[in-house]
Amino acid sequence: MENAMAHATGKVLVTGLGATTPLGGDVPSTWRSLLAGRSGARLLTEPWARDLTVRIACPAASEPAPAVGPALARRTDRSTQFALVAAREAWQDAGRPEVDPERLGVVVASGLGGLTSLLNSHDVLREKGPRRVSPHTVPMFMPNGPAAQVGLELGARAGVHTTASACASGAEAVGYALAMIRSGRADVVVAGGTEAPIHPLIMTAFANMMAMSRRNDDPRAASRPYDRDRDGFVMGEGAGILVLESEEHACSRGARVYGEAAGVGLTSDAHHIAQPEPDGRDVTRSVRAALADAGAAPEDVVHVNAHATATPLGDLAELAALRRVLGDHAARVPLSATKSMTGHLLGATGAVESVAAVLALHHRSAPPTINVDVLDERADADVVRDKPRELPPGPAVVLNNSFGFGGHNVCLAFRDAGTADTGD
Repeated sequence: MENAMAHATGKVLVTGLGATTPLGGDVPSTWRSLLAGRSGARLLTEPWARDLTVRIACPAASEPAPAVGPALARRTDRSTQFALVAAREAWQDAGRPEVDPERLGVVVASGLGGLTSLLNSHDVLREKGPRRVSPHTVPMFMPNGPAAQVGLELGARAGVHTTASACASGAEAVGYALAMIRSGRADVVVAGGTEAPIHPLIMTAFANMMAMSRRNDDPRAASRPYDRDRDGFVMGEGAGILVLESEEHACSRGARVYGEAAGVGLTSDAHHIAQPEPDGRDVTRSVRAALADAGAAPEDVVHVNAHATATPLGDLAELAALRRVLGDHAARVPLSATKSMTGHLLGATGAVESVAAVLALHHRSAPPTINVDVLDERADADVVRDKPRELPPGPAVVLNNSFGFGGHNVCLAFRDAGTADTGD
C-alpha cells in the first residue's frame, strides 16, 4: 500500500473520450448532433414491437457488431459491443497511452448488463432445446461482461470493476475511477457505461410503470424535459467512455487534456424504489458533496448537464436541489437536458452525459434542450433551448447529475483544463 500511495498525487485529468449513441457512432458525430438539436428517436418497425404500448425508442446510430467483428459479436452481448466500440475510440483519442498494465484499470457500468442475451437464450432453450444454448451465454449476460471484455482488450491489471446503480451507474463508474487514481491504485482508468435495453420485455416493463412517453405518433417530440406536457422518457442505447489519468502520468507523456475530473458526490434517498424524493434533499447533498470534493464554490459553476428524464416529478426535484445549492446563481447557470435528443440510456446515460459535459466545458458551448414548447411554470431555471449557448471564458466548473432507481444520486464536477496544471 505504501508503494501504491506514492502515486496518489496531483489532479485527475480527462485525456480521452469515446461514445456510440443514438446521435452518432462516435464522439464527433454525437457532439455535432447535440449542438444541432437533433433527435435520435424513431418509431420501432420491427415485428416484435407491433403490439407494444410504447413503440418508440432511440436506437444506436451505428450497429456495433460490424465494428467488433463477427467472431467477437457472436460471443458478446450488444451492450458489450457498444462498450468496446466506445472504449477503442477513447483509447485512441487519448493517444494509446503507454502505461504499466498493473497501473491500468477499467470501470464500465451497466444497469441491466446482458439481460437481452439472457432473455434471448431462454427463448432458444424453450423453443429449440438445451443443446442449442450457446456456451458463451454466461459471459454474455453477466453484468461485468462489458468491463471484462474492455479489460481483456486493453490488458488492464490494476482492477476491472462494474458499478450497477440503475440509471446512475455510468456516472458512478466515473466516480469510482476517480477514486482509483486518487488512492494510488492506478495511473490510468478507462471508465464509463453501456446499455442495450431495447427489447420487448424491458420496453413493456418500463411502459407499465408509466415511466415512458407514449407519443408513438411523434417520436422526435416525445422526450421533452421541463415541458409542461412531458409524459416520461424515451428508451435509448449505446455507450460512453472516458479515459481518466493522473496529472503526473499525463504530463509525463505530454497528453492532450480535455479537463479535470475534479469532484464526485454520492448519496442515496432511502425514499422509494422507483420514485425520487420530492424535494430533492438528498440530491442536494450529492451536488454539495461534488463541489466540496472539487474545492469549488457555487459561483464557479457555469453549466449543468441535468439528469432531466422528462418525468413529471423527477425534473422538478432536481431543479429544487440545484436552487438549494447554487442559490441566486442557479438562475444564471445554463441548464441542458440532452436526453431530449439521445433518449435515456439507463446505465450508460451518466457516462454519455459526462462526455457531453466535458465537451461543453472544452468547447465552451452548452447543447440545447429540444421539445420545450411550453416551459413548465415550476421549472425556475435557465434552460438552454433551441440553439447552443456560449459559455464564459476563464476558470469554470461544469456539473453532470445522474440519478437511479433505488435512490442513487451521483453528481460529477469537471473543471476546465486551463486551471489544471498540465504544463500545456
